[in-house]
Order: sequence, then structure tokens, then C-alpha cells
Amino acid sequence: MPPHADVLQWEHLPFPKSLRDFQKLFPNDEACARYLEGAKWPKGFVCPHCEKKGEPFRMSTRTSVLTCRTCRKQTSLTVGTVMQRTHSPLTVWFWAAYLVSSMTPGMSAVQFQRQLGLSRYETAFQILHKLRAGMVRQGRDRIGGNLGRGDHVEVDETYIGGAVRGEGRGPKPDDTVLVAAAVEVRTRPAKRGDKPMWRGGRYAGRLRLEIIPNRGAKAMTGFVEQAVEPGAMVITDAAPGYAKLGALGYAHLPVVEAGNPEVAEEYLPIVHLVFSNLKAWLQGTHHGRVEPQHLQAYLNEFTFRFNRRFYPFNAFRSLLGIGTNGEGPTYAGIYEGTWKHPTMASHHD
Repeated sequence: MPPHADVLQWEHLPFPKSLRDFQKLFPNDEACARYLEGAKWPKGFVCPHCEKKGEPFRMSTRTSVLTCRTCRKQTSLTVGTVMQRTHSPLTVWFWAAYLVSSMTPGMSAVQFQRQLGLSRYETAFQILHKLRAGMVRQGRDRIGGNLGRGDHVEVDETYIGGAVRGEGRGPKPDDTVLVAAAVEVRTRPAKRGDKPMWRGGRYAGRLRLEIIPNRGAKAMTGFVEQAVEPGAMVITDAAPGYAKLGALGYAHLPVVEAGNPEVAEEYLPIVHLVFSNLKAWLQGTHHGRVEPQHLQAYLNEFTFRFNRRFYPFNAFRSLLGIGTNGEGPTYAGIYEGTWKHPTMASHHD
């Protein structure tokens, strides 16, 4: 699937460009249900039970339930989505999707709870994590497969630490998590007034972020295999963990940094800027209070927002479109650790 194809996949759906637009499009649960119906059946309702196409019966008291006129069986619009088994109104979910996708830095569960007037923090926390689960497109392609001449992929890793609530300031050793990143680096002539992400005509394309267990060859090479198409030019540091990339079909350029920041700035500037922005976002929006077991969910959100930064208004419908293709976590699953946040390995063909 080409870059941003999931955005185009939902182009038949309207999307709000402002708060006023949102209020007009989604004044009540019925309007939200109609939108979900359009996301699941772009060409009209098809009963999943008898496979007959036709206008269903709709109940005013249960807006998310459709009844087939042929077999009379009911279908819930939220089944198979991140909203499955929810007790929250659809309008709350749509507000969440709009706020998460339209606010550049995103928002914390505390902010979300306050904005929507929710009585329980746990409700806000679970809704946001369910939406983050919907931010990873199932079967998404690997990056680097359609790069132009002179384009390549930068790969690097960094440690991210987060203070757990109640344990004081600053990261603890047990909170430190190793995160790998792969980012496409594209080129165009530099222009006056370019933003910092443009470095000498180089700018970031698509991004992949994932937690890896260590800096061993299995983990580091495995990450690249999951994230990057074979045949792409890949620039890394000279860590032994990347040594076999050439044999796996990548045009691999290992760079010996030797502690020289100028070397890193020349060969790995974009991925280092990504890490800097990621850490600033975690610290700024979430105050560094991200438990290691939930970090992958936040990496997914950062990646989702980063890869759609050229389509800021489309992110809302893209999020709900992706979110109609898989279930999200339960509250118990999040806290008991039985829910595994989506990764490239779990969503790659």
C-alpha cells in the first residue's frame, strides 16, 4: 500500500476542519452511528449474517445497532472495532478521536477527562488507549520501498526512561526502555524558511518506532526486517547488531561515530531529531509519566501523528477508519498486562 493510502481509503467520509464543523457533523449519537456505518460499508449496508444488501432498520433507542430487513438479525456497529463493548456514548468516542487527532501535541488522560467532564479517570485512560490501538493499520507496509534516487532510511536506537507515578522525579533504571526507530529520509532542494525537520534539503518521510529488548543482533536486525523493505539503502551506526543487514539484501552503510557529534549530524540527523521530538513530547504532554508497559502505545500515537503531519485534518477520519478494523484493549487487560499493544510484528502481513 502506498504512503498515506489509509487516508485516501476513507476519502468518501466527511471530516471536521474546526470545532464548528465537528458540532455540525456530530451533534448526537445518531450522527456518529451514521458515520461509523459509512466507514464499515462505504457502498451501503451488507448484512454480515445473510450477506444481503439493503437499507437496515434503525432503532432510536440503540443508535449503534442495525437490523437486517431480510433476516431480521441485529448487527452492532461497534463489534470488531476499538469501541466494542463500550458503555460510553458514541459522541464521547468521537470527541476523543477529534481531540487526539486535531491537537498537535495530543493530550493526556487527565486533560481528556477534564475536557469531556468524565467522572472517572479510568474511563478516559481506557478510551485513549483503545484509540491508540486503532492507530496501527493492520498489514501496514514496510517503509523504504518507494524511495527516490539519493533517498534512504536512517535507523538508530535510544533509551527512554519515564518516572512512574509515586516514585519521585527522574527515570529509574528499571523504567528505562530501549526504543528503535527507522525513518525515511527524502531529499528536495532546500528553501528559505524551511522548518528544522528539513536538513540541507533532507526531510523525514514515514516513521516506524518499536521497543526492542536489547542491542543484540537478533533484536536490531529483526527490527529492520520488520520495518524496512529489503533493497532500501539503510544508514546505521557501526553497532555489531546491524552487521548482517547487507547479507539480508539491504544497501547498508554503517557509520563509525566514535563519539563525534558532527558525524552523527551528517549521517543520522533525521532519526536523532525524531528521538529529540519524541522525548520532548513524552515529557511535555505526558510529563514523562509513561509506564514502560504502556510505552509502545505512546510510540504508536507519536508515529500515527508524525506520519500524518502533512494531512492534519484527515487524521480524524483516518483514525476512525483504522479503528473499525480491530478490537481494542479492555481496562483489565491494560492493567493486568495481558493486552499487548500493537507492533509491526503483530500487524505485518
